[in-house]
This record gives sequence, structure tokens and C-alpha cells, in this order.
Amino acid sequence: MRLPARAFVIAALGFVAGCGGLQSPISAPSAMTHASAMAPARTIVHHIRTASPSYRVLYSFHRSGNDGEIPYAGLIDVKGRLYGTTRYGGTYDPSYGGNGTVFSISTAGREHVLHSFGGRPDGAYPDAGLIDVKGALYGTTSGGGAYGNEGSSPYRLGGTVFSVSTAGTEYVLHSFGNASDGNSPYAGLIAAKGTFYGTTSTGGSGCGSYGCGTVFSINTTRKERVLHSFGGDSDGARPHASLIDVKGTLYGTTGDGGRYGLGTVFSISAAGSEHVLHSFGSGSDGNRPYASLIDENGTLYGTTIAGGKHGSGTVFALKP
Repeated sequence: MRLPARAFVIAALGFVAGCGGLQSPISAPSAMTHASAMAPARTIVHHIRTASPSYRVLYSFHRSGNDGEIPYAGLIDVKGRLYGTTRYGGTYDPSYGGNGTVFSISTAGREHVLHSFGGRPDGAYPDAGLIDVKGALYGTTSGGGAYGNEGSSPYRLGGTVFSVSTAGTEYVLHSFGNASDGNSPYAGLIAAKGTFYGTTSTGGSGCGSYGCGTVFSINTTRKERVLHSFGGDSDGARPHASLIDVKGTLYGTTGDGGRYGLGTVFSISAAGSEHVLHSFGSGSDGNRPYASLIDENGTLYGTTIAGGKHGSGTVFALKP
């Protein structure tokens, strides 16, 4: 029996938590809630109406609609038109929330669905954004594909690397879930010298049956290669963020694993030589880096969602 799409997200989060994963952050009291108790209601309404006079909604997605639902990732601009993904929605499997879409939208708000994912074999649940390479759009889905088995296990979702033209022609470059090539690429791709690089959050040859994730490369002729399988305590586990390319060396983060089990910053060459630059959790350095890094004049900057002096995360700098 196939579970609703959202059930996999909940189950996957529970799986991560069960393996030393994250705990739900404790939210700070709402400033608006406090203000509501202190100020007259009409004063608050006045501020809301005038706070963003230039703000406007271009388009509102429908719940479980053919036009897509829940866009997790940002947009890209290709020749004046915007392109993005929605994790759910689309024309396939509407009773389960849909498998997601690739869409375009004009700056005037005219939205068009380029592709609705069907699960098998073309993928499901595009969590990440797209990249534009010579007029073609490339991205990943965290589920579906030729080896996706959503119905039997929420932890082996398969996933794909795909391309789609601006006219809506979709093509699967690779389906994950076969042998040790990785599973569930939540992060997007980067392109360097004609090759795409990315990460999978599970799968690979390390960490037992579910795997601790991989770094992979793939070219436009569909040749996929696992550059590195993470091993957990030794070198990190479960990368969720995209890589960055700094002068031919790739840098990234893992949300788990490393010496203290709370995530790492790592580097990896295009040939697959991986090196842990920092293991989080030794003190107030933060833990669980789930986002990508940026490079500024040879220094890497990033964030952790937890840890630090006050336990609520950090912003860090690191010289490779």
C-alpha cells in the first residue's frame, strides 16, 4: 500500500532523529504576539498594511493542484522568465498530493507547468532548485525514478537527475537506488567544466543497509560516478546541501557524522579524494550544518542549525 507523499517526509525526519538526528528547534516567543497584547489592534493593522508597499504576490499555488504545491527551492532567471520546482502537486497521483512539478512564471504572474513528475520512471519530489546550462534546466528529485520504491520503504526513495527544456521536454539522466550509487538527492546540482556534481543524503557503500550518502558526478551523456561514499564517524554522513566549487576543489557539509557525530565540513577533488576540514560538536563550535557554504576570498562561511554558545546555532568561518 502506497503512503501519501507527505508521510515520507515525516517518516524520513523520524529516521534521522532515531539515528542521532536533529531535534525540533525551540521557537522564540513571537514578537507580533507580544505586540498584540500591548498595542491597539488598529495600530497593528496600519503597520501591516504599510510595511511593504512594493510587495505583491505574483502567483498562489493551489492545494493538491495541477499547477504545483509547496515550492521548497528558489527561482532562477533565464532570459527574463523565472523557473522553479514544487515538491508536490502536478497532474500525477493527485490523491497522494502529487509528485511535484517544474514550472515557469513571468514577472507579470503568468504561471505555466513545464513538467509534472510521475514517480516512476521520471522522478518525484524535487526539493532543490534548478540550474541553467546553455538554455537547458537541470535538477534532482529526492524520490521516484526507475528504482524508487516509495510504497515499501520511506528510506529508499530512489531519486533522479533530470533535465527539462524551457519548452517542457523532460529527460532522466540517472535514476538512483541501483546498487551503491546513492539514494535521495535532496540538494541541487552544480556544473563545472561540463560535468555535474551533487550529493545524495543516503545510499552509497558506507554505514550499513541505508548508507550515509554520497558525492557523485554525472555528465550529459548519462555517465554517473560515485566520487565518495560517506562512512559516518570517520568522514561525515547524510549531506543535505549543494556543493560549491572553489578553483577546482569541491566543498560541502554533512548534517551528521564526523568525529563527534554532529556534522562536518569537507573537501573533495573531482577525482574523489575526500578530506574532513572540521568535525562539529567538540565544544561551542555548533552542530548540524544543513546548508551550503560560500567562499569569500579563500575563506568558507556557513551556518549550523544547533549548538554554539547558546545552543541555537552558529555562523562560522573556516580557512581550508
